[in-house]
Amino acid sequence: MEKPLMIALDFDDLAAVTAFLDRFPDPSQLTVKVGMELFYQAGPAIITDLKKRGCDIFLDLKLFDIPNTVRQAMAQIGQLGVDYVTVHSLGGSAMLKAAKEGLEIGAAKAGVDAPALLAVTELTSISDEVLKNEQHAALPMQDQVLALAQMADQAGCDGVICSALELTTLNAHLRPDFLFVVPGIRMQEDQTGDQVRVASPDQAAADGAKAIVVGRPITKASDPVAAWHRYQNAWQG
Repeated sequence: MEKPLMIALDFDDLAAVTAFLDRFPDPSQLTVKVGMELFYQAGPAIITDLKKRGCDIFLDLKLFDIPNTVRQAMAQIGQLGVDYVTVHSLGGSAMLKAAKEGLEIGAAKAGVDAPALLAVTELTSISDEVLKNEQHAALPMQDQVLALAQMADQAGCDGVICSALELTTLNAHLRPDFLFVVPGIRMQEDQTGDQVRVASPDQAAADGAKAIVVGRPITKASDPVAAWHRYQNAWQG
């Protein structure tokens, strides 16, 4: 899908994922996010299951280590046939370049397309206060995210994870085909949980997001399919 809505599958195990996805008439319409909780429990088997269902897959493991370790890990991930993966931009340009190299090596070995490499800028749970007083960043949030995104672009990444609040700045300074993937998406009537920098799907779309990530408002809904359609309609306009 050109502008995917990514459902965050924040479940404990494969059985819970199966029960959730079985409620959708056509899971091949879905883009789903597999994070650390699920992947560490189920391992690559979850990717195999999702591929059988025809889902597009965002493997969100947020690698953050020395360049060689990240390169070797991404060489393994590149063989899985997923569509998107993440690293932390704070690992620096050498690590980001190594991640890209590893993905290409792994994908070539498996004969699959390399996934898009997305660099996490600042987590949407990070407030301006935390950025200043705990991370001791010299830049305000908008400038910090922009600097990290520009570094990621120069290092060969295909896009970044950012909040909707930085989209206007990023769109003004980065190439049109750079991917801006936005978590922390909530309708006004939904609880924000541990997210701080949040926005509605229609606001994210208007400000230039290329994809959004929605978790609990869909996965914890009494009718997940209806919730997915509600968010999808707001997102796609």
